[in-house]
Amino acid sequence: MNAEMGKSKDRTGVPGLDDILLGGLASGRVFLLEGSPGTGKTTVALRFLVEGARAGQRGLYVTLSETEAELRFTAEAHGWSLDDKTEVFEVVPPESLLDADQQQSLLYSSDLELGETVKLIFQAVERSRAQRVVLDSLSEIRLLAQSSLRYRRQILALKHYFARHGATVLMLDDLTTDVHDKTVHSVAHGVIRLEELTPGYGAERRRLRIVKYRAQGFRGGYHDFVIRADGARVFPRLVAAEYRRDFERARIGTGILALDSLLGGGIEQGSSTLLVGPAGSGKTTLAWQFVAEAVRKGDKAAMFVFDEEIGLLFDRARPLGFDFAAMQATGQLTITQLDAAELSPGEFAHDVRRAADDPAVKTILIDSLNGYQAAMPEENSLILHMHELIQYLNRTGVSTFLNVAQQGIVGDMRSPLDLIYLADAVILLRYFEADGAVRRALSVIKKRGGKHEETIREFWIDGGLHIGEPLTAFRGVLRGTPSLPGDRAPVRPTSRG
Repeated sequence: MNAEMGKSKDRTGVPGLDDILLGGLASGRVFLLEGSPGTGKTTVALRFLVEGARAGQRGLYVTLSETEAELRFTAEAHGWSLDDKTEVFEVVPPESLLDADQQQSLLYSSDLELGETVKLIFQAVERSRAQRVVLDSLSEIRLLAQSSLRYRRQILALKHYFARHGATVLMLDDLTTDVHDKTVHSVAHGVIRLEELTPGYGAERRRLRIVKYRAQGFRGGYHDFVIRADGARVFPRLVAAEYRRDFERARIGTGILALDSLLGGGIEQGSSTLLVGPAGSGKTTLAWQFVAEAVRKGDKAAMFVFDEEIGLLFDRARPLGFDFAAMQATGQLTITQLDAAELSPGEFAHDVRRAADDPAVKTILIDSLNGYQAAMPEENSLILHMHELIQYLNRTGVSTFLNVAQQGIVGDMRSPLDLIYLADAVILLRYFEADGAVRRALSVIKKRGGKHEETIREFWIDGGLHIGEPLTAFRGVLRGTPSLPGDRAPVRPTSRG
């Protein structure tokens, strides 16, 4: 009977967690859910029982630390109702154990308390005939056991008892007594660890990983998760190699002939383009051109904005010929404003993937990676996250545009992170001085999959984006201090190129 149970799985009901567990928790097995106080163990455990009730399974929440009223309040806060299929049982020692005059002097009180406590748990399981059981928490049992040997023996006794009854058990451990005690790790069929990180600024970050899952594959590594009004939600770590969508790798024009010429005819579908330059050099306006052209051709596009309020973005873009509000109203464009202080990398990747799931979405803009970097605790992790995200978008046929602001204005400038090797195309934007004025120039310094112009062109923003002729006689433009024979500045054409 146990072998058959091990083949089936009970879903936890937590979005994303069953994906990581490749279906859920093996039926009839004992699992450990561990984490410090406040990491979300109770929320996950309650969702596990609520999901079981929806599937017609009886559930039992055995609590040694919280009251039934507190647990029901937590469930209601997430919009769940613990119906008649789910019982909450408070383990309260008999009154005789609380009366010092009636305690037996020949026995240690801890021996009697541990035995009585376990007996009460067994009676509750037999009475409820529960198919899903939550035991909260092991820290209380560890304190009663007082020694590692007695604790291990008691956990083994609990495991064998639950195995005979065929229940799927989730044991909670808040790690408040001995964080180095791995007794339950060796006994449990699987171990899920929840962690909470506190950055220097912003909201707390939560993540989880599957420490072990006996005789079962799972998605390894850390996975970000959040706790919202509707409960916990896990964002499985993105593995780009698992995704592939058939699409035609056509060349996409920009709507500006001179820019197409600079790019060797345009951008390939399913490629990534990095726009690099100092603040205010025109990266966002240039990226808007790609987005607007995609919408004009009938495709859908998505913009993820870290650095600008959406209302201000609409007002700034409209005089340049980009009516993003109208595009959004027709459903061809979605704009998501993001707060780096409140966002985890896993949640961001989930939002981007959800947008890319629509086959009609052919263009995605991330503005900017500087804002995204602020959401990352470590730069190395950022590069790995972006590598998987870019590869995923490329494999699904989405053209991705990413803005990166460099430090400095002219002269020697540096990027806060080096993602040039990840991008299929790199457009470099620069300020330069000419004829007593500050001008802008751009050049394509990298493009996989085809030739491109190796020239530097001036561009300017005046009621739209204008691209000038190649600056063939200019030297030192990319350094910001150009020189021109005869000290003559380049002449701008009056027509839009």
